[in-house]
Amino acid sequence: MFDLATETILLLALAAFAAGFIDAIAGGGGLITIPALLLAGFPPVTALGTNKLQGLFGSTSATIAYASKGHVDLRAQFPSAALALAGSVFGALLATVLPGDILELFLPVLLVAIALYFALKPNMGDVDRARRLSPFLFGLLVVPAIGFYDGVFGPGTGSFFMLAFVTLAGYGVLKATAHTKLLNCASNLGAFVVFALAGGVMWKIGIMMGICQFIGARVGASLAIRIGSRLIKPLLVVTCLALAVKLLADPANPLRTMLGI
Repeated sequence: MFDLATETILLLALAAFAAGFIDAIAGGGGLITIPALLLAGFPPVTALGTNKLQGLFGSTSATIAYASKGHVDLRAQFPSAALALAGSVFGALLATVLPGDILELFLPVLLVAIALYFALKPNMGDVDRARRLSPFLFGLLVVPAIGFYDGVFGPGTGSFFMLAFVTLAGYGVLKATAHTKLLNCASNLGAFVVFALAGGVMWKIGIMMGICQFIGARVGASLAIRIGSRLIKPLLVVTCLALAVKLLADPANPLRTMLGI
């Protein structure tokens, strides 16, 4: 435990609000909060655990906002949420075993590809399209896999859920966003439990940031519901590209070595 200056606490609160706002619309809130926690002096594991706690507030807030407007049926999606949670638990437990450098190698490329898909795909709006996987197979195969990724690594989880819902489940952009937040909430919970049991959570700061993120997510979700794909698509593209740039900016990223950067 360590003391934080008042200015640092205020900056963490602002970062959490901004992260909640962005995450409720396009995902990628961790792009803001994890660096903020690390800059505040949190050890990496504690930063990840505290981020899961405060992120749980934001994803819960966004889920409530979308569900209250009828964009997601919580009862019908409970099995998928349970699978996302289970996947994230296994991911968090195996985080120290899996080759993280491979994830760091391919993740920026995948994020840029997602950004290009949403930027260039014509006629992508809020209307559902034909699905490529049945709901059963989607929930059984895709959901726990992305939940596992959220537990073991994390960045870009919301973007991956969005892409899966749009391309495989045939959801419109707004509906995909609503369902993404529900499953992201479940995967946050699973990983958070593992970090909490391991003692990797700064509770007071996490709850303070969580309250700010809850408010930010509520504002972001309300805007997304009103404006729809006209807001979600560009913010999703910008978020994916920003996250890819941030990952590539890390001197330790193996992709930089491959490219000679």
